Amino acid sequence: MLDKDVKLGKDVVIFDEKLINVFGCEIGDRSFVGPFVEITRNVKIGADCKIESHSFICDSVTLEDQVFIGHGVMFTNDLYPKVERGVQYIETVVKSHASIGSNATIVCGVTIGRYCVVGAGAVVTRDVEDFSIVAGNPAKVLHQFQSEKEMINYMTERQPLRK
Repeated sequence: MLDKDVKLGKDVVIFDEKLINVFGCEIGDRSFVGPFVEITRNVKIGADCKIESHSFICDSVTLEDQVFIGHGVMFTNDLYPKVERGVQYIETVVKSHASIGSNATIVCGVTIGRYCVVGAGAVVTRDVEDFSIVAGNPAKVLHQFQSEKEMINYMTERQPLRK
């Protein structure tokens, strides 16, 4: 269900409104939302983002422009089980051009830097600096780069693009 309080940018693609649960959020221009995705209140999604199936993006998460979210990615927003203190949501930010692999879990309160790559199945519990590749549980830095160009060169050398 796509709730009427969702603010959609221009040319947003929703795979099928009957197969999602999206409410109280903002989705930027030209972004894509796949099937079986849930996006809750107070989430901000930038332009040109892609959110694949079965992902959960909860209250207090911000995705900047051109972020990729793989299948089954889970975000959290509360560090402790609900107790008498009530719920205290903690903000999480994914900076522009970051890519998060399938089945990763992002524990609240972290910032994932620009152009970062989070490996499939990773559990991110700490901030990730710009131009980093992280993987594992908990996620650890596998490679750290100084620039977008350096990172792209490394990745294309390691895994050539198919023609």
